[in-house]
Amino acid sequence: MSEVQNFKVTIDNITIEVPAGTSILNAARMIGGEVTPPAMCYYSKLKESGGKCRTCLVEVSKGSEKDPRPMPKLVASCRTNVMDGMEVKNITSEKVVDARKGIVEMLLINHPLDCPVCDQAGECHLQDLSYEHGTEGTRYDFERRTFEKEDIGPYISLHMTRCILCYRCVFTADELTNKREHGVLERGDHSSISTLLNKSLDNEFIGNIIDVCPVGALTDKTFRFKNRVWFTKPVDVHRDCPTCSGKARAWMRGDEVYRVTARKDQWGEVEEWICNDCRFHKKETTDWVIEGPSKIDRRSVISQGHYVDTKTTQILINNVIGKEPRLLMDIHDVSDVNKPEVELSRIPGPAHSDDFKTTRD
Repeated sequence: MSEVQNFKVTIDNITIEVPAGTSILNAARMIGGEVTPPAMCYYSKLKESGGKCRTCLVEVSKGSEKDPRPMPKLVASCRTNVMDGMEVKNITSEKVVDARKGIVEMLLINHPLDCPVCDQAGECHLQDLSYEHGTEGTRYDFERRTFEKEDIGPYISLHMTRCILCYRCVFTADELTNKREHGVLERGDHSSISTLLNKSLDNEFIGNIIDVCPVGALTDKTFRFKNRVWFTKPVDVHRDCPTCSGKARAWMRGDEVYRVTARKDQWGEVEEWICNDCRFHKKETTDWVIEGPSKIDRRSVISQGHYVDTKTTQILINNVIGKEPRLLMDIHDVSDVNKPEVELSRIPGPAHSDDFKTTRD
């Protein structure tokens, strides 16, 4: 049996060896940090996903050792496999940064400004993308597209005005259900997610389309307008379930379970699919065995106020720019309050004045 061949690929001046057949996006994810392109439609656990949102475009400045010519256009990193000796630019390419800015502008053309009332706020990938690459205003002066409301069942709420047509929910239904009852109808700017005949999506695993949706197009009706995600605390839980693995994440405030979702990895992808019974019907602490607080990204708004088992982001900017970053100001030298030896992430709770006792003249 032959061994899998490894290819060397350099992404933003960082070199890594990956197995042949690995996409540029997954190679970047192995490095992690800032060099990883964003992805709104690609989902590693869904077949045929990717290549639709174009947010993961990168510049290939060197094709391979055998053919060092650069690729003439930006390529979708989720759909392009690495070659031995390939060199890729993501955040170090002006073309990529400019193209990503234009893609975000296109995604926001018809997207409504309803973040204040959207249940996805605080964990929306489009919010993160627009914050990093969006502009302050819009150049679009025409009326935004609208859709008639469609009821797709007692558990899932569909808001087509927020949909970016990533197709994730369609692929999820294809893989997890015996028959798919919804899909993308029409073409162009008339395209929409629909069941065509106003059917109810009642398959046992259909609730997972809520977790894969990167925006607020598909939300949990049992959690609708009940709370903000940053006010709840994510806790890993499990139970003996005859339908799924029973491993889930409960979002609690005090002793009350506000909603239940599948556990997600650092890229926002579901680790194990859960059934509707675990997701919608088990809302009591007695229904679950609590394992402990979930590990969450320190940069996430959900981490605010939750200092237990938080993930620290790997610092890669030194390797990307090839030198130590130049600090313009050290706040500890000019502030009478902050102290460099005090790590805020280690304080068991919100920081207050007692943590920074100073002697004033």
